[in-house]
Amino acid sequence: MGEMTLGELEGLARGVRAHCVRMATGGGCFLGASLSCADLLVFLYTSFLRISPERLADPERDYFLLSKGHDAPALYGTLAELGYFPIARLAAHLRPEDALYWHPNRRVPGVEFHSGSLGHLLSVGAGIAYDIKLRGGQNRVVVLLGDGELNEGSIWETLLVARAKELGNLIIVVDRNQFQANARTESLIPLEPLAAKFEAFGCWCAEVDGHDFLALGRRFTLLPARSRQPLVVIANTIRGKGLPSIEARADRWFCNFTPDEVERLLQELEGGLAAPLTSPELVVR
Repeated sequence: MGEMTLGELEGLARGVRAHCVRMATGGGCFLGASLSCADLLVFLYTSFLRISPERLADPERDYFLLSKGHDAPALYGTLAELGYFPIARLAAHLRPEDALYWHPNRRVPGVEFHSGSLGHLLSVGAGIAYDIKLRGGQNRVVVLLGDGELNEGSIWETLLVARAKELGNLIIVVDRNQFQANARTESLIPLEPLAAKFEAFGCWCAEVDGHDFLALGRRFTLLPARSRQPLVVIANTIRGKGLPSIEARADRWFCNFTPDEVERLLQELEGGLAAPLTSPELVVR
């Protein structure tokens, strides 16, 4: 688990979630899915990825790609907390003078590649992983996918190529929060049995609690070394994790709160809100 204690990791994740909540105003953001992957991002950047603000151009660094790009607030919050850019810059979210928008942009320090249409960054990641393999490098490429994103055919096409090229340096993490936009995945286009699908495409696959730092540490420590298969970790998560009033709710996908509502949610995040924020006047898309 690196040099950070469990308490420090949990505190850092709360800080990232607070940043996400603050970005859910003045135009809003995809809050529910950002909160579901906050722990995953904190774990990866502090305890797994070989990268730091000082190594952004290091050819031996690991690569991280946020394919579910609408969760950019969680990525921005993590990068800012870890010193990739000043925390104060987060206040510029959605302002025309900055690149902190609804999807990651390479103008933001720490962002390796733009995200946009869902499903395309796994192919980018596979290309990077293949280049590394051809050069004999030891870098790892981690791509974070959303579970709804798995409906894109480009995901499965890429897996066929990744297995054929034996890209064991490609690590896929699935944020399995059970929702796609404003519907449950299993009521829209069912994904289960998901692990079996990945295995049928030639991947090594395992599951883990995506909110348990100890479990994440054990799982990633046990990833196969020198694998000839792409590695998949299905992280079971909860949409809206950390805010009971919006957890696992289909209507808490894209949220645009008033400043007063943001303050109430921040209180709830810290455990200080007696009644959950469920007022009908919330602007939620």
